[in-house]
Amino acid sequence: MAKFKFGTLIDSATVVTARVADGTGAANQLTDADVGKLVKLVGDSQYGLCAVGNEIEGQLIAANFNAPADGFNLGSVATNGDPLRLKVTFDGVQATPGTGTIALGDYVVTGTPVARGTSLNDAYPKVCKATAAGADLVYKWRVVSLDGTGAVGQTGLIERVS
Repeated sequence: MAKFKFGTLIDSATVVTARVADGTGAANQLTDADVGKLVKLVGDSQYGLCAVGNEIEGQLIAANFNAPADGFNLGSVATNGDPLRLKVTFDGVQATPGTGTIALGDYVVTGTPVARGTSLNDAYPKVCKATAAGADLVYKWRVVSLDGTGAVGQTGLIERVS
């Protein structure tokens, strides 16, 4: 294993304030329990949780459920950076989450997500190796560091690619 390793970079990220919910209604709002999860644009000025296989548009950094705006919780979402790096857990290949390996340089999409309202419990969001070629992805994230072999359950670092 390399003696020098890339680290997570959130402080260089572009962080936006947005409505954070999967839909309307109290049951669909994102809360502090959802911080750290991967998100995508789901509505006007609104980010919601990614489902397995979705391209990653950002990471929920904070959610404020004590002061909703127009029926939606507000939150902070890291969407871009120079670079933006996230610690993740590998979840195999997009076509068959839970099986397969990921290698350095592979492009990734969302893996099996933790349910809304359930904390990651000091774990990392899961990603799968994208089955689409990098040129076919709109939101490109690639593996830049491995903490093991790239097998399911191993951890590593992904970086947003412009």
